[in-house]
Amino acid sequence: MKTILSKLFSHRKERIKQQKKQIRHEMSLLKKQLSDDQKNNAAEIVFSKIERTRTFLSAKTILVYWSTSSELPTHEFIKKWSREKTILIPSVHGENMTVKKFIAFDEPAARDSEDSDEHSEPKTEPYKGKAELAIIPGIAFDLKKNRLGRGGGYYDSYLSAKNIHVFGVGFDFQLMDKIPVKWGSLKMNKIFSPNQVIE
Repeated sequence: MKTILSKLFSHRKERIKQQKKQIRHEMSLLKKQLSDDQKNNAAEIVFSKIERTRTFLSAKTILVYWSTSSELPTHEFIKKWSREKTILIPSVHGENMTVKKFIAFDEPAARDSEDSDEHSEPKTEPYKGKAELAIIPGIAFDLKKNRLGRGGGYYDSYLSAKNIHVFGVGFDFQLMDKIPVKWGSLKMNKIFSPNQVIE
């Protein structure tokens, strides 16, 4: 009986792995078709929605990813709000993620490849305080507020250990009806795309 269950579990795990791989590949192809203007216009719409939420308005410290060329752009949003709020940027070393305070004129160099393991980061020391809101990217999201990332598990590990409100952001095509996720995966509080908000 244990052998049968073990085989079923192993088969299901492999199936989910392949499904995730396929989604990542398809999303990569779709994102490559976007022009810079399309990306920037999408970001403007998404972040204007976020800026009107009570969670954002009341938050004094916010964790925001420093976007790559394949992600919804965050650079202008970060520069804009770093004057009024404490903005934290993710910093990954090995299997651990910490956060560092963003300081104007000390901008991290953006990664050009979404396959890179190197995460851009400010030159400041790790931030010891806590964010009230995290705005994070994903490869895909679904209607149940699940998120598919790149597979490193950095955000899952960091945010699941803290009581932080989490907003997922992306392009419209990144929102799917259902994505394969494992039990206990981090769920978003809200998901924003240019034409949809999942609450």
